[in-house]
This record gives sequence, structure tokens and C-alpha cells, in this order.
Amino acid sequence: MRSLFVRIFLSYWIAQALFLVLAILTTLAIGHSGEVSNIQAQQARFLNEAVQAYQGGGEDGARKYLRSVRDSQHVRLYLFDERGRELLGRQPPEWIERVERGQTHTADTLLGRLRPMQFLRESTTAPDGHRYTLVTELPPESHTLFGPHGVPGLGILIAILSSGLVCSILARYLTSPIVRLRAATQKLASGDLTARAGEPWSRRHDEMAELMRDFDRMAERLENLVNAQSRLLTDISHELRSPLARLNVALELARQRSGSDARSALDRIDRETNRLNEMIQRLLTIARLEAGNNSIEKSPVALELIIHEIARDAAFEAQSRHCQVQATIVDDCVVMGSASLLHSAIENVVRNAIRYTEEGTSVEVRLEQDAGLPNSGAGLNHESAVKAEAIVRVTDSGPGVPEDALDKLFRPFYRIDDARGRLTGGVGLGLAITDRAVRLHGGTIRVSNRPQGGLMVEIRLPLSSAEKENGVDPRNVVILS
Repeated sequence: MRSLFVRIFLSYWIAQALFLVLAILTTLAIGHSGEVSNIQAQQARFLNEAVQAYQGGGEDGARKYLRSVRDSQHVRLYLFDERGRELLGRQPPEWIERVERGQTHTADTLLGRLRPMQFLRESTTAPDGHRYTLVTELPPESHTLFGPHGVPGLGILIAILSSGLVCSILARYLTSPIVRLRAATQKLASGDLTARAGEPWSRRHDEMAELMRDFDRMAERLENLVNAQSRLLTDISHELRSPLARLNVALELARQRSGSDARSALDRIDRETNRLNEMIQRLLTIARLEAGNNSIEKSPVALELIIHEIARDAAFEAQSRHCQVQATIVDDCVVMGSASLLHSAIENVVRNAIRYTEEGTSVEVRLEQDAGLPNSGAGLNHESAVKAEAIVRVTDSGPGVPEDALDKLFRPFYRIDDARGRLTGGVGLGLAITDRAVRLHGGTIRVSNRPQGGLMVEIRLPLSSAEKENGVDPRNVVILS
């Protein structure tokens, strides 16, 4: 049982049901009502007086006496002789005869107290030597709660059902804040900073209600901090653009007025200025992606066209390291999204692979389609079973990444080696932009080391519509160098 509600409900219900059943059985074991106890105490007197009435007045005398007892005590008496004959000439029911023969437990036995019966049985031997047996049927009021023939089923059933209703309300009362907290936590984890647990019902002031209020205060604080950070990042990036523009103008003027001796220094300033300008542009891109789905307009995008274009452009950069870029299009894939963002996301991964792959090796970009068919035995629901995805895999033959650093690659400004980052010109923003762009399109990104060496980056994006699976066509393999 994984549901806390079910656990609490069943625990309370079973405990309550056991308590009620034991209480009923204990009450029955102690004895019946005072009326039944009084009748049981007078059982011997009823028998002696009934025998005297029979011996003195015959059948009419016994009938008169038994009728008077029935009217006063609300019980029915049956008088038997030693041969099992009912002395008033009545034909008693079969169960009365079984009681007379001692074949059925009565209320004066141990089992009869644990399971309430309707009858008492008493025997005596008269002075004339004849043996008489009196069977007393108890008043029906003493066992109406327990159903017919003294079976306590109806009473126990009512008790269990009523306790189940109370326990269900109690369990719902205890677990409803947890359910709301879980839903709000899931929204917060998915990036919805406006998620709140809400005000507790009925103005509760217990620990769970205070936990919900603390969660809402925490979520509000997180939203304010993240929004403030995003605004600060955007404001700083915009403010830096103005002095950078003036710096570029001053740099061009310096080129015109300076001689050849200052050219190398001015070129260095130009490279660093362009690098800073690119970093600011990337910061603005991250800030825009953090704004969410409303910040982009989506349209059908053919990924194979984007990959061909990226591969052609990346081939020029790869020439300086004597590397190749190989693009393999297995399936044509169309996704809904922003073409510029998807282009930037995939290009960042490919350029990163070119920087770190070994010289003379190749970077492979592969596009294929995953039909989303469920594996045998996999517990997938219908929605996840029919979800088709486009898969973009970028692999290189570089040194790879330490295992403990794989999940940190998508953090802004994170670099495994600062010296290597400065050597390759990276600032740690490209993969961060890729991660946010992919998530903004409802996709996922995964990084892993290849057994034969190198790194593999896998991007999965949901297809806009189901497409037919195609085999590998040699015409779709493009090798650029």
C-alpha cells in the first residue's frame, strides 16, 4: 500500500472494528440484560410451580400457570416429561425439542454466553419419581440487536460500517493537506514558481496546516528570489551592451589612428570584446528561456534541415583541428517549436563536441525517430506508450567527462577545467542554453561517456505528429570536412 490515505484509513478502521467486536463479545460473555438474568434466576421456581400445577390440575392447570408466566414475564414455557412429550399437547418446533434433549447450547452455558441464545433449559425430579424438563424461550427484546436466532451479525455489521465512515472522514482530514502539498511540490519542481498549497480547509491550526503555510511562504520567497535574479541578470546584460558598443567604436577609431605596432594589441581587444558581447547575448538568451513557454512562438520545424545546416557550418570550424562532421539522417522528424532556439541548442552541442574531440577524429550527429512503443512488461500508461520522439545524438572522440560532473554540465558558467575553458574559448553557457531550450520544447537531454571514449549527448523532442519509420538511406548521410 503506497497511499498514506489507505494506510491511515485501514489502520483506524481495523482497530475500531476490532474494538467494537471485542466490546460486543465481552458484553455477551458477561451476561445478558437484567431482565434475562432475572428470568434465569427464577427458572427453577418456574419449573417447580409448573410441575405442581400439572400434578394438581392436570393439563388445564399447567396451561393456566404457563399462560400467567407468559403474560407477566413475556416468555414462553414448554414442559416436557422424561419421554420428551410436551405435557400441554402442543407440537413444539424442532429446535425446542433439540434444546430439551440438550443438543443445543443455551444462555446458561459458556458457549451460550459468547453467542447469545434464545432459550433456557432446567430439569428436576418430582417426589413421585417422574423427571420433568422446562424450556424457556427468552424475550425477543433481548436479542433483536443481534439478528435472528441470537447471531450478532447485524449489530457488528452496523458498527463496522459506521466506524468505517468515521475513519474515512478522519483519514481524509489528515491526508488532504499532504495531497495538496505533493501537488504543489510537483508543480514547483517542474518550474512553476507560482505553485501554492493554498489555505487549509476549515481554518485549521494544527501541524499540517502550519506546514502548508510554511510551504507557501517558502514558495513565495523562492519566486521572488528567482525573479529578482532573472531581472538582475537581464538588467546587467542590457547595461553592459551600451559600454561595449562604445568600446567597439573607440576600437575602430584607435585602429585608424594607430600604427602597425599596436595592431596585435587591438586585435586582442577586439577578440575579447566580441567574446564578452557573445557572453552577454547568451545571458540574455538564458533569461528569455527562463521566462517560460509564453516567451516563444512555436511552429512546425524540420529537424533534418537544421542538422544539415549546422553540420555544414560546423565543418568550417572543424577544419582547424583536422576533424570531420558527419550527419546521419535516419528519419525525417518534424517538431513544434522555435527554429532559432532549436538551431542554437543543437549547434551548441555540436560546437562543444568539435572543441573537445581529438584531432583527426570525427563528430557524429545522428537524427532518428523513436516510435514510443512500450516494452513487454513495462508498466506504461496509454499516453506514454504512444508518445513518439525525435532523437538527436551527438558523439565525439574526446577525453569524456568525469562521472560526478555529468549532471553539472548544464549549469550556467560551469566548466570542468577553467584552463581548458579559456583555451577553447568556452564560458560555460552553451550547454545551459541547450538544456533550457530543450526543456522549453517539452524534451529531455542526457549526457553519458562512451565506452570506447568520448562523450554522447542525446536530445529527445516530442514529434508534432506520428511519422513513418524509414530505413537509413545513403543519400541522407552527409560528411563534411
